[in-house]
Amino acid sequence: MSTSRRQAALLFQTAPDGTTEPEDAAMTEDSEISLLRPDVVNIRSARPRDLPQLSEMIAALAAHHGDAAAMTAETLERDLFGPMPWIQALVADGGEMLIGYAILVPLYRAQEGKRGMDLHHLFVRDGHRGHGIGQHLVTRARDNARAQGCDYLSVSAATGNFAAHRFYEQMDFVPRPVTGMRFLQAIG
Repeated sequence: MSTSRRQAALLFQTAPDGTTEPEDAAMTEDSEISLLRPDVVNIRSARPRDLPQLSEMIAALAAHHGDAAAMTAETLERDLFGPMPWIQALVADGGEMLIGYAILVPLYRAQEGKRGMDLHHLFVRDGHRGHGIGQHLVTRARDNARAQGCDYLSVSAATGNFAAHRFYEQMDFVPRPVTGMRFLQAIG
């Protein structure tokens, strides 16, 4: 855990002598902490120097979903900045640290001849949620998709993640039923 996340996770507990002392608490994904929003949050494209913090946030999102992050800094660098960039990343830069990110992946509906963009990841650090950062990331993702000639922006949320469902519906996403099965075959 980074220093700033550890500091945010510290709770102060009153000791028997009346003094307060920090106690490490289990870090919950949506804790009661609310950090002050930086005066300026810049939503911008990720840069190579952002890779350590971006990797940390990707791992935090994976942990939130009960997954292990198998991504490495090298694969992230390859996929963002390599000879054949595969993804785009937007970051919410709070000045002292990155406080959120969005990853975009191209989509295509061949039968309709329509380009799209999948908002594959959307993440805001604990303590910074509820400050509008996620909305700004989605707005910039939509603007980027539009600038690249996309006709739609797509996002998915786990079936039971009702908070995410409400968030996306408030951002004018329309729920669509999932039909059929998706199959996967490892190659290589």
